[in-house]
Amino acid sequence: MIFLALVVAATLSVSVAFAPIRPASLRIVATAPSSSTTSLHVTKEELLEAREKIDGIINNVNAGPIFVRLAWHDSGTFDVNVKEDWPAAGGATASIRFAPEIQHGANKGLSNAVKLLEPVKKACPNVSYTDIYQMASTRAVTLAGGPVMDMKYGRVDAADPADCSPEGNLPDGSPGPNGKYGGAGGTASTEASTPNEHLRKVFYRMGLNDEQIVALSGAHTFGRAYKDRSGAGAEKTKYTDGSKQMRVDGTEAKYTPGGSSWTEQWLIFDNSYYQTMPDPNADPELLKLSTDCTLFEDEGFRPFAEKFRDSQDAFFESYAKAHKVLSEQGSKFDPAEGIML
Repeated sequence: MIFLALVVAATLSVSVAFAPIRPASLRIVATAPSSSTTSLHVTKEELLEAREKIDGIINNVNAGPIFVRLAWHDSGTFDVNVKEDWPAAGGATASIRFAPEIQHGANKGLSNAVKLLEPVKKACPNVSYTDIYQMASTRAVTLAGGPVMDMKYGRVDAADPADCSPEGNLPDGSPGPNGKYGGAGGTASTEASTPNEHLRKVFYRMGLNDEQIVALSGAHTFGRAYKDRSGAGAEKTKYTDGSKQMRVDGTEAKYTPGGSSWTEQWLIFDNSYYQTMPDPNADPELLKLSTDCTLFEDEGFRPFAEKFRDSQDAFFESYAKAHKVLSEQGSKFDPAEGIML
């Protein structure tokens, strides 16, 4: 299963996947994330320090896409209909750092993103894992040329593996062997015979609407998909075979070859995804999932997809709002009003 985040690109050559890229010299040392049940009254200064360290990781190893995927797969488990005490409804609680959730099929490869961010937690222990994951996602988008988002922090972490969300709440990009998307697992069935129905079952369960579905799908402009992680994509394409990829700052990116991208410049966050998906003459080496194509086929999705195709400003405005909502799904803040940077 994949979150719209097939926006993956695990830049790492450890068994990972929205998969970025690492210099050959980067060595990831496995460390077990610690438990945490409070934001420990984090200060704005501590959050700014964490942001600086996250920016350094993103810039050094081009880890942006996998950080987006990590944050989305954590927050994307939210079920607005679950009314039990927090964190029973799932969402952005950093429960993804624990087994069994990190071992769910949809999360294959994300343990590498958790390990990459562990030094930030060690350096800034009062910043919660949840804030670190959501901040990393937000910074990844902004540093790749995407919108600046109006985020707040102070999230409280899930305490232990008992708080993990059940498997089955995240979306599929393609149908399974039975010809259906999703399944009966998770907090509510996401099984559907069509991609548009499946997307709505997943995202309506989170309390999101059609515009937000289409806007969040646009993050596929960023990163790659890997067949051995999400079930989609080629071993490599002309865009992911080690050939030149530029970053938005004009520098050439180092990355581990492999996977399939949705766009030609898959380390730049823009609206090219919406231009590629409906184009019958687009390079066949670019990835098009049925859940991508349905955005231009479904009557409810199409007006937003066409709007974002024609205006990057409109896409960025809608995306920034939807990303913020997703990042706060199921979160508990301390202080309750959160901390703005």
